[in-house]
Amino acid sequence: MSLLPPDPAASRITPESGSNVCLPEHCFHAFDALYCALANAQPIGPSFPNEKYPLFVTWNTRSSRPGRAPRLRGCIGSFDALPLWDGVAEYALISAFRDSRFRKIDKSELESLECHVSLLTDFEDADSYLDWSIGVHGIYISFPHPSLLPSASASETPSPLSSSPYLPRMTSKQTFTATYLPDVIPEQGWNKIEAVDSAINKAGWGGRITEDLRRSIKLRRYQSKACTVCWDDYIQWRASQTRRSQ
Repeated sequence: MSLLPPDPAASRITPESGSNVCLPEHCFHAFDALYCALANAQPIGPSFPNEKYPLFVTWNTRSSRPGRAPRLRGCIGSFDALPLWDGVAEYALISAFRDSRFRKIDKSELESLECHVSLLTDFEDADSYLDWSIGVHGIYISFPHPSLLPSASASETPSPLSSSPYLPRMTSKQTFTATYLPDVIPEQGWNKIEAVDSAINKAGWGGRITEDLRRSIKLRRYQSKACTVCWDDYIQWRASQTRRSQ
C-alpha cells in the first residue's frame, strides 16, 4: 500500500467546533495506531499535549459514489478521562477490532477509511430526559429495569421532570445504560423522544417503552470537540513526518 502524497482535492480534514481542542493530529495518531498494527510498521510518536479527556474513536467507510455519506465501521470510547497519547491509540484499535457489531477491520480497507475522534467535555446532570439540546449535546442515559418501576402512576404525557423521590434505587445489575454522541442524533433526524427511545433500545431493553420508563431515566448530557481525517490525509502526514525524521 503506497504512502505517496495524495491529490489535495481528496482531503477530508474536518475540524469541528472546538478545533483548538480536538486536532487533526489526534486522528493521525489513531490512524497510525491502526496502520502500524495491520502493516507491522513503526509508529510515529505523538506531538500533541498528553492531556486527559473522555474520548471516542469512530471509523467510517467512505463511499466510492459521490455524495453518499460514509458508513459506520466501528465506534467505541471511554467516559473516563484518559491521557490522549495512550487513550487515542488504544481506542483506535478497540473500535477497529472489538466493536461487536462489525467484523474486524482488515488491512485491505485502510484506503477507504476515515477517522473521527471526539473529545468529550462539559458533562452535566440533566433535570429530565428532555433537558438537553439536539445538535449541542450528547446523551448518556441510565435507567432501572422496568419491573422495578412503581405501577401506581402510569401517565403517558411527556413530562420535563424525571427526578422523582419515588424512583427505585438502582444497582449495577439492574441498570441499563447507553449513549449517543452529539453528532449522531441530528444525523438520524430524531427528535428528543425518538433519540431517548432509541437509546433505551440500544441499552438492551426490547420491551414496551412507557412514559414512566422515560421518567425513570437519569440523563447526563455532554458536548464533543471533534475532528475527522481520511486515509489520504493520514498518509500525507505520515510521509511528511518520516521525511522530517530522516
